[in-house]
Amino acid sequence: MADYRVCDEPDSLLRNHLTLFTPELRQFPILDLACGDGHNGIFLAQRGFQVVFADRSEAALEQLGRRTDALGIAATLCRIDLEMKDTDLLSALKFSAILVFRYLHRQLIPAIRIALVPGGILIYETFTEQQAQFGRPKNPDHLLKQGELISWFQDWEVLHSFEGIVGEPPKAIAQLVCRKP
Repeated sequence: MADYRVCDEPDSLLRNHLTLFTPELRQFPILDLACGDGHNGIFLAQRGFQVVFADRSEAALEQLGRRTDALGIAATLCRIDLEMKDTDLLSALKFSAILVFRYLHRQLIPAIRIALVPGGILIYETFTEQQAQFGRPKNPDHLLKQGELISWFQDWEVLHSFEGIVGEPPKAIAQLVCRKP
């Protein structure tokens, strides 16, 4: 079984935009897509939001289920392989916010655009092509081209956008926080 890190803190991009998570966003669940250990979704669930945790790793979801149970969080866990066209979750439900961190599957972008309700928030952060010089991931299928992330959502209200090198050790990332019109 894989060893998944458990992080108590949400990613800084989410933490820095927490004020966007207003009571109006409680009308629909929040999707933590490719959630891994679920630390971002847990952060929001602890603040009273309904969160759907979706990942393809059964081991990660089992560990997440134990963690949410221990924390007393009611969580919806969905095992889906988004790269195998298993997008029923995105087509069947509507979400008030979608969180995507360190995951890229370009074919999902249209489904993400549809699944988010008007006024909903998208928070997306993943690696760019420059990451290959620093380490994994290196596969171009998993790395954004320059300007690619924002181009998919340029018709939405962009609240934050960043593309560049951060941290030590360095990581090449693109970030986007936007609201669906």
